[in-house]
Amino acid sequence: MTPITEVEGRRLALSNLAKVIHPVTGTTKGEVLHYYATVGPAILPHLRDRPVSFLRYPDGPDGQLFFTKNPPPGTPSWVRTTPVPRSEDPRARQVVIEDLPSLMWAANLVVEFHTPQWRASSPAVADRLVFDLDPGPPATVVECCRVALHLRERLAADGLEAYAKTSGSKGLHLLVPVVPTPSADVSAYARRLAVEAEAALPGLVTHRMAKALRPGKVFVDHSQNAAAKTTATPYTLRARARPAVSAPVTWDEVADCAAPESLVLLMDDIAPRLERYGELLAPLFAPEHAGEVP
Repeated sequence: MTPITEVEGRRLALSNLAKVIHPVTGTTKGEVLHYYATVGPAILPHLRDRPVSFLRYPDGPDGQLFFTKNPPPGTPSWVRTTPVPRSEDPRARQVVIEDLPSLMWAANLVVEFHTPQWRASSPAVADRLVFDLDPGPPATVVECCRVALHLRERLAADGLEAYAKTSGSKGLHLLVPVVPTPSADVSAYARRLAVEAEAALPGLVTHRMAKALRPGKVFVDHSQNAAAKTTATPYTLRARARPAVSAPVTWDEVADCAAPESLVLLMDDIAPRLERYGELLAPLFAPEHAGEVP
């Protein structure tokens, strides 16, 4: 029988709680739901007022994975949806997760959360810039950290502050709070910095996605600043054999990174880190930290 739980006055049916989702650690769906309930105060600010896309992995990372932007069948009427401009479907809507009941409903679907760099209230007007640093083997997150430090310094020269988080996979993400700016302008600036990084670090960086160019280098993916693109939301679990999280890290951790495992953060690491460091990405929500895009 599917247990019914009440979350802040909303009744939720939570299913298959004993099902193993992350096989290496034996992490169950019930433990995944407990994780999201625990980190709700941290992840919800990153989800609020942003249309969310889901990468669903209900049978774990070795099962079927599918990406969906449309509200899933059976979405409760109390879960907010918002219009999202799409050329192929002018009436398209997406879910917005803005409270704990909505978060737990979505988590019960077993999903990665992905969000754009703009808010539902201002489509295609970015308040964040993002770089996705993706290592091409044999490069690892260690090389990503070197590139991140370079980009941090370059952004600072333009009056912009960067904050780092793990991707939850192999690489590193940089997030930069910006004064609301059209996504096209942010994309152009991010591409320019990626090209500059390749010129400055030619043996380490490529700004192009072609796989032939990527072995041993870090791909500085600037494309996720496009209005139609999304990035893994801070604190989301990823569809991996272990319950890896896309989690904030300090710049000292980036500078000191000497082995890939040092920046692998799992589900059970997050609550202690929040207690120790607080919300490392809090400046993303502070207007005084937002810089003008040149």
